[in-house]
Amino acid sequence: MIINLSPRFNRAYKKLPKGIKIDFNERIAIFANNPRAPKLRVHKLKGKLQSCTAFYLKDGYRVLFEFVDANTANLLAVGPHDQYNKWN
Repeated sequence: MIINLSPRFNRAYKKLPKGIKIDFNERIAIFANNPRAPKLRVHKLKGKLQSCTAFYLKDGYRVLFEFVDANTANLLAVGPHDQYNKWN
């Protein structure tokens, strides 16, 4: 799996708490091997973000991404669930 990081994602990642960064690093390794792994709880979004997909991190954090094709994903944003409305 090829994983591209958007500038927005990079800025948000730098601001994450250390524990969330550790959780992200563990889950992105799972994502790279199997983007539909049950542990990630991957789900399509609705509304203005309906073209995007997300997976869970601990403490209510989410990673917003889009599949470009079967082997490529763009990570668009990361943050608490309540920031979804800012990501559109």
